[in-house]
Formats: sequence, C-alpha cells, structure tokens
Amino acid sequence: MLNHAQYPSDVIALVVLWRLRYRLTLRDLVEMLLQRGIVFSHETVRGWEAKLAPVLADELRRRRHGRGGTRGRRWHVDETYLKVNGRWAYLYRAIDRDGNLVDTMLSEYRDMAAAQAFFRSTKAVTGVTPDQVTTDGHGSYPRAIRSTLGRSVEHRTSVYKNNRMEQDHRGVKGRTRCMQGFKSFASAERFCRSYDELRNFLRPGVATIT
Repeated sequence: MLNHAQYPSDVIALVVLWRLRYRLTLRDLVEMLLQRGIVFSHETVRGWEAKLAPVLADELRRRRHGRGGTRGRRWHVDETYLKVNGRWAYLYRAIDRDGNLVDTMLSEYRDMAAAQAFFRSTKAVTGVTPDQVTTDGHGSYPRAIRSTLGRSVEHRTSVYKNNRMEQDHRGVKGRTRCMQGFKSFASAERFCRSYDELRNFLRPGVATIT
C-alpha cells in the first residue's frame, strides 16, 4: 500500500498511529515532524489516515475474533454522542467484563434498527454469543437482544451496573474533543472504529497477542 509513497513507510505509519491514539490535531502532527526535518501538510496526514486506518482496524478486529473466553461473554453496552457535520450522531460501544473492546459502531439514529445492527456486528466481530448483556433502560434493547443474540441471553438494565461502560466512553470523548467535530459521517465512523481498536490493542496484556 505504501510502496510508492513519497515518505518512508515507517514515518507514515507512526504519524497515523499518533493521530489515532493521542490528543493531537492534524497541525500538531505537522509541527512535530517539521521539527525532525520532515515536511508535509495537514491534508497529507488526513489522506494517510483515510488509507491506513481502515486496514489497521480490520486487522485488529480479525485478531480479536473468537478470543473472548468465558469472562468475555458478559457485555456492557451503551451509546455516547458525537458531533458530525453539525449534527449529533450515536456511537454504540460494548466492552466485556474485563474492559476489553467488544465492538463499536457509529449510527445516525438511536432506534431499534441501529441496536439490531450493532448486535449483529458484535457477533460477527467476536464470533461468540454473550451469556449476559447489561444496558441502560432504552426501550429498543430488549427486543434487539432477543432478535439478534437469542432469548437465552440474560439482559440486565441498570445504570449503576453499567458505570464501567460510562467511564470507558471517556477515552473516545476525550480524544475527539480537540477535533471539534467531524465533517462527514464516513470519516467519523472510520476514526472512531480505528481509535477504539488501537486503544484496546494497546491496553496492558492485550498487545502481546500474536
């Protein structure tokens, strides 16, 4: 993918990793590399992210498939909000009992169809069906869980028991705050998924997976 790039591939990869993981703007990255004698524009960084981030996310998702284990069958699910082109969008996220990422999905709507699409995605990514799912009291969740995960899955609705998920939102919210929103849904979806996958991979005890 980077064979004909103007810049060394390791430099490009490092810039994209920094862009995804840390609270840096496009222009922050330009300045950081300029101090090292490497000159490019913020639009170049945007192009590198668009090209490499989906590949990175897909590979990390592939590595997670089927690795949940017994403790990974207890999921916490919730949504948070992000500004996309001046409008609020809904970021569905799920983690397991140990705080490991299950899945993330950006949606323009917070409804039954979105909840069902999210749970179908979680099954495809993890390759497992959970024993238990904890959510808030949103009305679409009970039916969505029954129709996509099965009636045998225990569904708990408790704000208190879902505090772990609420706290976990701080990662993506803090990372995107300095970006002042996204211009398009596609770029927001790409960034959020790539950020969550990379953040999860770099958690202690996770990045050692081969």
